[in-house]
Amino acid sequence: MTSPLTSSQTMTGLSEDPADLTAGLAADFAEDDLPVVPAGPNGSTGSSLLSWGDAMTWEEYDLMALRTSAPFEGRFEERFFNYVHPTRLQGHWPAHQVKDTPVRLAYTEWGDPDGPLVICVGGIANTARRWDYLGLGLSGDFHVVCLDWPGRGMSGWMPTQGDYSIDTNVEVLHQLIRHLDCDRASIIGSSLGGSTAIAFCARHPGVVDRLVLNDIGPYIPGERRRRRAQAVARHYIFRRPADLFRRLGASAKNEGPVTEDELLHNTYYQTKWSDGHGGRIYRHDPRALQAYAEEAKDSLTQWDEWAGMDMPVLVIHGMLSDALLPETVEQMVSRPGVNAMHVPDTGHTPALSDANQIHFVREWLLGRGPDADFSSLNPPATPRHLFGANPPQPQPAATPAPAPAAMPATISAVVPAQ
Repeated sequence: MTSPLTSSQTMTGLSEDPADLTAGLAADFAEDDLPVVPAGPNGSTGSSLLSWGDAMTWEEYDLMALRTSAPFEGRFEERFFNYVHPTRLQGHWPAHQVKDTPVRLAYTEWGDPDGPLVICVGGIANTARRWDYLGLGLSGDFHVVCLDWPGRGMSGWMPTQGDYSIDTNVEVLHQLIRHLDCDRASIIGSSLGGSTAIAFCARHPGVVDRLVLNDIGPYIPGERRRRRAQAVARHYIFRRPADLFRRLGASAKNEGPVTEDELLHNTYYQTKWSDGHGGRIYRHDPRALQAYAEEAKDSLTQWDEWAGMDMPVLVIHGMLSDALLPETVEQMVSRPGVNAMHVPDTGHTPALSDANQIHFVREWLLGRGPDADFSSLNPPATPRHLFGANPPQPQPAATPAPAPAAMPATISAVVPAQ
């Protein structure tokens, strides 16, 4: 595999000065909007939070989570369209029930509707709101549409468990593009969204201009898929915010240095309150995850579909990923027109919410990105006080190190910290 570029090479030749890398997003993420987790006395981060751990109430959680939406207010529209599930995908239905069946699907829409279309599609348990940071970052140059898959987010549920499939998702993409009255689009697909995009490109050649595959390729090991199915194919009820933080903090451990603001935002829109359950539950149809578990018993192989694709492809590779293996990336980038963006200290999948990653995705979609494999450096990791960590404890004042004894000028010494 071509080695990732060094940090100095990462920025070479791009249209923006490295020092101004985040300038395009600075106005959208103002300091007085974020972070949500407030500073404590004397500037100590997080220790003045209303309640910690098991004592936090849902009202406090709502207060924090809703504030993460402030940078996005008025920047997008929530829309719906009627997907018609065709009879050719209903082979498992009883014969007397087979008919074209409408399902209302949701999406968010960003930017100028007359701009180049970019469609963002996520993983098996993602919602459209997970793309808010990227949607905002791309909206100045593109018409961005972020889809809730059937049975996720604000979209309606499919009639049967067997209707949740890549075949259905391909048809959903096809009908969405027609609904938007477009002939061509670029697609950004994470995990399941990327697998669907590969199948879509093979079945609808000439429609996709550019393709971004976020930590996904034409091969996913069966062991990894089975392990993922065991984690998601069950019904979770979060009766306290602390339960939600522990579960979602663990599931986000591979996404890289994601901030707590981003985690709060994603968890809020990935779940919803349920009076019947007395807590928050995932905002998806459990049958969709059960369908994935049934299908995930074996490896997913799409090399035949990949062989027929000829559009430019950017492969985003979490360098700790167990879903997109190094040897898969190596085979993918051997094809002309395919480049890899390596993301260090990150598994499956990179969140695509920090300024560096957004910058490189935008530049690549505009045709201004590096023409070789490169690395997107992560921002410094921020402390996690809610998601999988205890609140910070007061620390005793440090004792100054004793002054070293006088020494000859020709000898140097290092005094260890006390």
